[in-house]
Amino acid sequence: MAKLNILRYPDPRLHTVAKPVAAVDERIRRLVDDMLETMYAAEGVGLAATQVDVHERVIVMDTSGERHSPLVLINPEIIARSTELAVAEEGCLSVPQIYDKVERHARVTVRALGRDGAPFDLEAEGLVAVCVQHEMDHLVGKVFVEYLSTLKRERIRTKMLKKTREELRR
Repeated sequence: MAKLNILRYPDPRLHTVAKPVAAVDERIRRLVDDMLETMYAAEGVGLAATQVDVHERVIVMDTSGERHSPLVLINPEIIARSTELAVAEEGCLSVPQIYDKVERHARVTVRALGRDGAPFDLEAEGLVAVCVQHEMDHLVGKVFVEYLSTLKRERIRTKMLKKTREELRR
């Protein structure tokens, strides 16, 4: 397994739309394992392949407190959404140390393939529903800061660019 580099907002590659996975083969399983290692090392609860510059429809998540319940979603699609909405504070491994409130569907049902290639449906609510929707946004080239006001988004963009410049000087 290998730890992957996580793209940082406002990297334009984060806006790339991911393509469906043609086959769940050894390459995809290796990608899943590397993404899980990367997510755990970064202390995140979710990671989309887009964030590691692989533009295929793959998501890994683990919202358990113990960090031993990985969930893999390959070619995920939301097949049902609640009309009820919920607001939750979100963060993102591509926008480190930035958190803000985002409104999303309170419950979603997702159809996907697992790491073994077998199809399954997932009924999600709470943190799992937030995480699924957040990561699926990445697969269509959307970062959570795009739900915020233009002013907030510009402040975050400026802050992230400054942070990147400072890191490059070291």
